Amino acid sequence: MLVNNKAYQEALREVVSVVSSARAEAVQKASAVMVRMYWEIGAVLNRNLEYGNVFIDSLSKDIRAAFPGIKGFSARNLRYMAKFAREVDDEFCNSCCKIPWGHIVKLLSKTEPGEIRNWYVAAIVENGWSRAALDHQIDLHAYERHMSPGKVNNFTKTLPDPQSELIQQALKDPYIFDFITIEQSREERDIEQAMMNNVTSLLLELGTGFAFLGRQYHLEVGGDDFYLDMLFYNVRLHCYVVVELKNERFKPEFNGQLGFYVTAVDGELRGEGDNPTIGLLLCKDKNDSVAKYSLQSTNVPIGISEYRIGNELPQEYAGILPSPEDLLKRL
Repeated sequence: MLVNNKAYQEALREVVSVVSSARAEAVQKASAVMVRMYWEIGAVLNRNLEYGNVFIDSLSKDIRAAFPGIKGFSARNLRYMAKFAREVDDEFCNSCCKIPWGHIVKLLSKTEPGEIRNWYVAAIVENGWSRAALDHQIDLHAYERHMSPGKVNNFTKTLPDPQSELIQQALKDPYIFDFITIEQSREERDIEQAMMNNVTSLLLELGTGFAFLGRQYHLEVGGDDFYLDMLFYNVRLHCYVVVELKNERFKPEFNGQLGFYVTAVDGELRGEGDNPTIGLLLCKDKNDSVAKYSLQSTNVPIGISEYRIGNELPQEYAGILPSPEDLLKRL
């Protein structure tokens, strides 16, 4: 039977691939046309703002009467179209056409026009964030953490372009693991286990292109055994990324251990097509000046960032309210 024929199976796979690609392209083009249409409708609405809410309410009703069963023309959505046209010029509308309307509504609701909103539009295109993921990233101030002046690394000195520029853009400070609770944060191994239990959320927070390879990853060097907290491969940067977790304030000696792991991965795992391995040290706290000085003496590419867990106290209350450990002692 043809169903068992290799040529037939190969042809079927190719046809399915072509159909899938065409359907995806058609959906993307339809979405772009719809976003452009909404922008143009918004421009019309803005020319009639003096008529107030009654104008939009009536228009919504009559549009739906003219096109029975049509969706997307509620009075609420029409107001978002008007806001979209007011806050986005014709040129930037082309960028917005690359993302779904639901994402645009979220940006109109939670960001102001300008650099921050533009950054989120580019991030959606690059990362393929769902609407829920976008909402989450905005709530966690992803833009501010990517642009944080507290990011500490030596990538410019230790990595070639464009890898150094790309990894600096990807680095955050702090990383926020809001899926980890206070109870899970007492020991480093507990934090690591919580990350493994929520690996999808972990990869989302780390950023684009991270693939998880293992926790307590075993590496044998000259007959001695070593265990890396976490090992990743970034398919965008084409390199291994060693992540070391320290449930305490940064100490300069942490760089020595991580630097050895990075060098060992380069020697034992890095292939011909791989870029230099990168180390990422995650600490509960750090003195930026100390961290910067500590990296000046190493030629191993390392980034140092803080991390936060889900229900940690805000900094302004940390010295006022008792910690969980204090409460346990008192009980």
